[in-house]
Amino acid sequence: MGQETQDDTTQEKKNATTGRTASDAGWHVSRYNVSAPIADSANVAIANLFKGTCAEYSPIELYLMSVLDEIDEHHPIIERLSKRGVIANFDELAALETMGRGSCSFSKVVSLTICPTMGCNFDCPYCFESHGHGKMTQEVQDDVIKLAERMLDAAKPETLSVTWFGGEPLLAPEVIESLTQRLMVLADEHSCDYSASIITNGYFLTQDIVDLLDRCKVEQAQVTVDGIGATHDATRRLANGKGTFERIIANLRDTKIPFKVKIRHNVHKDNRHEVGDLKQFIKDLAASSGNELNYYTAIVSDSQTANDRGEQVNLLCDNSALDVTLETDSTTFRGGRGHYCGANVILSVGIDEKGNLHKCWESVDKTELAYGNARDWDPANPLATASNPDNLTVFLNTALPLPDNECRECVWLPLCVGGCPYQRLFNQRACINAKQDPEAFVLALHSRIKKK
Repeated sequence: MGQETQDDTTQEKKNATTGRTASDAGWHVSRYNVSAPIADSANVAIANLFKGTCAEYSPIELYLMSVLDEIDEHHPIIERLSKRGVIANFDELAALETMGRGSCSFSKVVSLTICPTMGCNFDCPYCFESHGHGKMTQEVQDDVIKLAERMLDAAKPETLSVTWFGGEPLLAPEVIESLTQRLMVLADEHSCDYSASIITNGYFLTQDIVDLLDRCKVEQAQVTVDGIGATHDATRRLANGKGTFERIIANLRDTKIPFKVKIRHNVHKDNRHEVGDLKQFIKDLAASSGNELNYYTAIVSDSQTANDRGEQVNLLCDNSALDVTLETDSTTFRGGRGHYCGANVILSVGIDEKGNLHKCWESVDKTELAYGNARDWDPANPLATASNPDNLTVFLNTALPLPDNECRECVWLPLCVGGCPYQRLFNQRACINAKQDPEAFVLALHSRIKKK
C-alpha cells in the first residue's frame, strides 16, 4: 500500500471515530493573545485583545489550546476557549478592518462637541490650543440647531450626545443653557435620548454653575488637577500667572455635584512623582465631599502649539511612563473596534464658536483644518456639502484598514486601532504604552479581574 493511500485510510478511521479536528473545523489560536506567567503558580494569564477578556489558564488548558489539530471539534474546551476569544474560527484582522469601514457610516449616536467659546482663563504650557476670543453668537447657535436637526433626520439615531468643550466652556454658560434647551427639544421630537458631558478646568464650578449644568442634563464632567498645591499651579495657572489649585479644590469640596467628575492628572516629567499622593488626595476629597470623583492619569503629549510656547519639551515624559499609565489602561480595557475615536466617525462633529466643523478636538482652534460649517454641511451628502472635503476624508481614513503593514501585523492593533488620528497625521504614530512591557499589562489586568 502506498504512503498516500495509507494516510487516506488513517484519516478515514479518524473521521469515523472522532469527526473533524478542531483545526479542520477552522479553529486556531487567536493572533491577539498576550500572556504572562503568574507568580508562584503553574497557570498563565492570557488577555485577548480582540474580545477584551483576561483570564487564568491551567497547564491542561494551555496544552489543549496547543493541540487543536488533534482534538475533536466538539471537545468541551472549544466552547470555553472561544467564548474568551483565545481561539477563533474567523479572520480577526479582517473583522477589525470591517468594523473600521463601518465606523464611517451612520451609527446609533449623533455626537456633537460644541465649543461655546475658544477663549480660556488659563495659560497651561502644554495646551494644544491657541486660544481665541469671543463667544458663539445667536446666529451661529441657530446654525448649530439646524445642523443637529439635519443629522438627526439623516441618521435617526438612538441618542443625541453633546460634549461641551473649548477653550473654557464655562466662560459662556448662557450659551450652554440656551443651546441645551433647543437640543433637548430636537431629541424629543426625534424620539431619541439626550446625554451631555463637559470638559472644564473647574475654576468656575460653583454651586450656581453646577445647578445650571444639572438642568442641562450634564451627566459627567472632566476636571484636570496636575498635582497638590504648587505642583498643580506650576502648569494649571491663570492667564495672569496666578495659581488655581485652592479654588478648584474648594469647588470640588464645597459644591454638591449630582453628576460624576473625572479628575484627569496630566502627567509630565515634573509631577509624575505625585501620582500616588494625588490619587489618595482625590479619594479622600471624594469621601469628605460626598461627590463622585474618579482619578485617572494621562501622559502629556507632544504638540506644535505647545512647543511654540517654549515649555512643552521640558515637560514630556520619556518612554518609561508605563508605570503611570498601566492602571488606567487596564481599567479602560475593552474589546477590539475598528476606529480610535470620533475623528473616524461621520456623525461625530466638533463645532467651534464660529460654526466651523472639525473632526478632532485637537483641531478645533485651527480653522485651516475645518471641513465645513454648521450653516451648510449636510451629513446626507457629506462630501458635496463640505467646504474642504480633504479635511473630512483624511481623518475618516485613519480608521481601519490602515495602509501601514507594521500596524496591521501588530498584536496590539485591536487595542490601539492605529493610535490617535491627529498624532498620526500631523506628528508621528504613537504606539500604546503597554507595548513596552506586555507581561506587566496582562498582570495588571489579571490583578484587577481577581479583585472583582
